Amino acid sequence: MSLSPLPLAGCAVAAALLSAFASLATGRWPALMRYLCLPLLGLSGIAATAAGLGALISGHAQLGSLPVGLPWQAWQVALDRLSGVFLLLIGIVVVAVSVYAPAYVREYEHGEDSLPMLGLFTGFFIAAMLLVVLSADAFMFMVCWELMSLSSYFLVAFQHGNAANRRASFLYLLMAHIGGLAILLGYALLASHGGLSFESMRGASLDGGMATAAFALAFLGFGMKAGLVPVHAWLPEAHPVAPSHVSALMSGVMLKVAVYGFVRFCFDLLGDVQTRWGVVVLLVGALSALMGVLHALMQQDLKRMLAYSSVENIGIIFIGLGLAMLFAGSGAPTLAALALVAALYHSLNHAMFKGLLFLGAGSVIHATRQHSMEHMGGLLRRMPWTGLFVLIGCLGLASLPPLNGFVSEWLTFQAALQSWSLHNGLLRSLIPITAAMLALTGALAAAAFVRAYGIGFLGLARSRSARKARETSLGMRAGLGLLASMCVLLGVMPTTVIQLLDGIPRQLFGSGLTHAGERGWLWLTPISPAVASYAPLLVAIGLGLAWWLTTLLLRRSDIREVARGDAWDCGFGTRDARTQYTATAFAQPFSRVFGMLFHIDAGLRREEDSTAPRYLIQVGDRLWGWLYEPIQRLVLNGGRLASHLQSGHLRHYLGWTLATLLLLLWMIS
Repeated sequence: MSLSPLPLAGCAVAAALLSAFASLATGRWPALMRYLCLPLLGLSGIAATAAGLGALISGHAQLGSLPVGLPWQAWQVALDRLSGVFLLLIGIVVVAVSVYAPAYVREYEHGEDSLPMLGLFTGFFIAAMLLVVLSADAFMFMVCWELMSLSSYFLVAFQHGNAANRRASFLYLLMAHIGGLAILLGYALLASHGGLSFESMRGASLDGGMATAAFALAFLGFGMKAGLVPVHAWLPEAHPVAPSHVSALMSGVMLKVAVYGFVRFCFDLLGDVQTRWGVVVLLVGALSALMGVLHALMQQDLKRMLAYSSVENIGIIFIGLGLAMLFAGSGAPTLAALALVAALYHSLNHAMFKGLLFLGAGSVIHATRQHSMEHMGGLLRRMPWTGLFVLIGCLGLASLPPLNGFVSEWLTFQAALQSWSLHNGLLRSLIPITAAMLALTGALAAAAFVRAYGIGFLGLARSRSARKARETSLGMRAGLGLLASMCVLLGVMPTTVIQLLDGIPRQLFGSGLTHAGERGWLWLTPISPAVASYAPLLVAIGLGLAWWLTTLLLRRSDIREVARGDAWDCGFGTRDARTQYTATAFAQPFSRVFGMLFHIDAGLRREEDSTAPRYLIQVGDRLWGWLYEPIQRLVLNGGRLASHLQSGHLRHYLGWTLATLLLLLWMIS
């Protein structure tokens, strides 16, 4: 068998499908899930990782076809550098999930939920995402896109006995089909001037109005799947109710598949990028980043907070894509290359640290049986390895050096700081404003994850279940460790990664980052050494030395002889869990400053497991009242009106049929 990238990608798809079909036997032999199905997913991830790396290193696009499809056209597949990045991203997260999941799914082996359905749709989900990335014609892309949406719907609805799961899965399915319809119409506009294959679409020449319409449809469809504000409503509902390893795949991988679709459609197939498109993408991305992190700050449910954080990071990615469009439309291909590389790098980074954090949240929930941060606390003493890996993910997501999130956000800032080179005064003013919003987002993200980690892992245990928590199994820790090591590696070796990504803007814009590695692999110089440079490995060494010196000083004998005692308690008595800061208290200053953006319901309430009332705060999304509830009322009222048509009388049905035929004949004539 050839070991070239495209056949390896085919092996990845085949292994995922084999895992899906093998899961059907787990109803009778549950152990097959741990010993056969999940290892097959691991093989799929390894093959996808190897194929993605091979495509990035070789730089040659490979084409092929499958013996299925339309009667006059077989499905076309292709693997180039752009596909390779997302294939690599999918593969790494799938490998981590395959290592993590065997211990995690044990709780489903003897429960009421269907273990075969969990394995079946997980395999289909992964295979569909791989096929979307490999698709080279619109028909195959849409079939695989819908398979991805449907299989993830069944995963969200896996524990369908819970009303929240049913509600979230229905909302997700509805918005997924609306987005899919928009994407289909966008491809229809391209196909009307070319053909169904991507190669023929690249040669199509749309006029300004048609191109803008195709862009708008693609932005709506892919933005809805990615979770951009204001079409993000499904995301904080669906991610918390899915099994945690599925949440890691949805947030870490599926959202990036939507980013891939947008980049492929707008930068590759449409080709002639227009400046006004970049303005729209930039503004929506900045709004998504800011609103996502503000909502994350207000949440008490750990997985719901991570879901809103995904909205924030998708916004950051689209800020980079918007900058790339602005620079490309303004005739600055080198700056467009920098912004696109920043967006792709953040896509890769977000897959790593968000997959890590969702798996970490699954470990915490598995150990404590609690979703709310208010019932956690003190977990670092009981789960030290999980606490360490989650800390790495939090630092990476907070964009602190020398971890991976800092590199991609720093590159985004470097692209934004070059706005002075544009000739349009409005754009020179707009880009710094969005850069300031990005800076505010970074500060709020740091606050959000200081809050999450401090409330969840530090201090004293806030509940009996938190006091009884124990470290998870070796496999679950290994899955976390793999993604944590990737966060560190992508943070300290960015020059090597950027050299691999540099071929993508060269393919799309004809220009790349010529100065990125000018001073060697140690220094990253995105514009030029005279403008800005960053040496993450030196930063990591400096931080390590500072930690070592601090530890050395604290171990000195004269310091150990200092008398130690309890801190002054201001007369409040013995310190216990009830005197600690809560997640609600930590977020109170932010809720006061930004309260107008939320629907806040606060007051004394009695919880189910407590007789004493507690002060609780619930933060809602105002977009529900402004956008989604009117649509919901409209649909329900339309359904009630439509129900009157079902009178039960045959003559009424014949009358409606006749009216429909007359209307169709009138339209045809």
